[in-house]
Amino acid sequence: MFGEEELVKIHKERATLISYIITAAFGMVLARLWYLQVYKGETLHNYSIQNRLRKEVVWAPRGLIYSRDDQLLVDNIPRFDAILTPQFLLDKEETLAKLAKILSTDVAGIEAIMKKNSNQARYRPIIIKKNITFEELAQIETQNADLPGISVDTFISREYRDKDIGAHLLGYISEISQVQLPKLRERDKTEYRLGDFIGQFGIEEQLDKYLRGENGHEFVEVDARGRRKRYINTDNLFKGIEDEKPLSGMNVKLTIDRDMQIAAYKALEGKVGGVIAVDINSGEVLSMVSRPSFDPSQFSRGLTPEYWRSLVGNTHHPLRDRNIQEHFSPGSTFKAFSAIAAFEEGQIDEHTEINCNGTFRLGRRVYHCWKKGGHGAVNLVRALRESCNIYFQKTANKMDIDDIAKYAKAFGLGSRTGISLPREVSGLIPTKEWKKKRFGQEWQAGETLSISIGQSYVLTSTIQMAISFAAIANGGKIYRPYVVKDIFDSEGELVKTFTPELLSQVDIKNPKTLKFVREGLFQVVNNPKGTAFYRRGQGIMMAGKTGTSQVKSASADKIYQRCENMDYDSRHHGVFVGFAPYDNPKIAAAVIVEHGCHGSSAATPVAEAVITEYMKKYQPEMYLKNLEKDKEIRESWIKSIRAAKPATPATADE
Repeated sequence: MFGEEELVKIHKERATLISYIITAAFGMVLARLWYLQVYKGETLHNYSIQNRLRKEVVWAPRGLIYSRDDQLLVDNIPRFDAILTPQFLLDKEETLAKLAKILSTDVAGIEAIMKKNSNQARYRPIIIKKNITFEELAQIETQNADLPGISVDTFISREYRDKDIGAHLLGYISEISQVQLPKLRERDKTEYRLGDFIGQFGIEEQLDKYLRGENGHEFVEVDARGRRKRYINTDNLFKGIEDEKPLSGMNVKLTIDRDMQIAAYKALEGKVGGVIAVDINSGEVLSMVSRPSFDPSQFSRGLTPEYWRSLVGNTHHPLRDRNIQEHFSPGSTFKAFSAIAAFEEGQIDEHTEINCNGTFRLGRRVYHCWKKGGHGAVNLVRALRESCNIYFQKTANKMDIDDIAKYAKAFGLGSRTGISLPREVSGLIPTKEWKKKRFGQEWQAGETLSISIGQSYVLTSTIQMAISFAAIANGGKIYRPYVVKDIFDSEGELVKTFTPELLSQVDIKNPKTLKFVREGLFQVVNNPKGTAFYRRGQGIMMAGKTGTSQVKSASADKIYQRCENMDYDSRHHGVFVGFAPYDNPKIAAAVIVEHGCHGSSAATPVAEAVITEYMKKYQPEMYLKNLEKDKEIRESWIKSIRAAKPATPATADE
């Protein structure tokens, strides 16, 4: 048995050991507390705050786009997206079932979206449905407690006021794709992310760096399940953490007139084609419309598969801008440049008459005039007025193709105009060197005859034709077409302005050249025998040239076949290019109507509508004065009809 002293000694040793253990334990706890609260305190404090806060992007509003007269063309409106954050998704099966019911979709569809985005971090939100309705928004918000990981993101969507009208010019915005991401990062030196929107076409693409702005962010307090709290914390826990406001994009004023856009769009109704109108003395683009078109708002809201299929499956290719992305044979509108070349090279003058009996033989091939039986003896003005093929072909037979090409190129044909819009095509003005290089063959004389009337290899675009006819009207000045007038910041301060740029001056040596070519173009529209007389409009005093752009070469037995009786894809394109008013030119317009058969009936009314809208709005006094001139011309014509048998206007084939 132990004695009392021995027991005390034993317990004392145990007590000492226990005290050491307790002291060490408290020391470890204190050391750990010092480590956590002092040494790592700031870091862990930030971690705890991050667990309570969620950093959300605040999208910067894109800049607005206005017309030349300050009418709003492109606006911003709020859009709501249903998003899912995988990190906070607890009961996946139950949550997805509830969400699918709210969004009127199925769980499999939501899971497919999640799988598609499975390569990104779990804390990154995934957009499940874009542009949800207010009813769906209300249900998600009211059932927030039962939907951990589900929330609503507010996004500023792009809204195009006139929808399809001018869509190709304005362009659209859409999400950056996985393929585009590295390319755009390299191009713009910007750290884009999936989900970011960027301009993808037209003005939206070309001026994206001005329109985009800079996104901000805000910190939202959430609970452990990632659900946004509905109260504002008033303690000092979040001291030093501040939201960053987004910086709005800059606003843009275009040279485009909205009323002219609407007039052009209506005039092209039921047609496939494009129209562009420019200011003759500056190069400002006043109107630019292509049909069929598309609704660019659909791209911003979130393109549905059905709408996308309706665009890419349309055989008329509504996504292509027919004014700058397509080229075509200009047909008889090219005769104006053949005439300029012949006049300048001394092959013809205002008195030169050439007999047209309806055909012209060169070697074994017979060339035909559109008018069966021919026009008889014609001079330059009449040849342009009635679009006599034989006049220009016989003239071209005495010329070198390179001479014709020289003047056509001088007026801007066959080259990009340099308009600040993406994907402009160049077209083609052929030469002997070009053919040798392209086909390894020598140029043939018969090819010059075809080129002289705008067929064969020659290819132009409507924007080139508009600029070239503007040069005929203004004395040979070639301006770079432009569509942006001013760029303003969000406070209305001017950031950048654009002014006319004269690219070149065509060297016209003979002062009579443009005079008589312009006279011929005037008679095309204002003389009863002109090919566009019945489409001349009122009060605009328009001058211009109709044309038929052949889609397929016709055999000799089908040359005079009625175009409307052909299969649609075999019908000729209708072309018209003109300017107005004749005696004081202000505006030039070019129109292409695919498979429209005739320039007079298909294309000229479109130009007439656009130019009439311009004259009424911007030249009202001149418009009223021209109405009086038109009245005099009409009365003179009526007198001539009474005095003699009325002439049949040459509208059938041009």
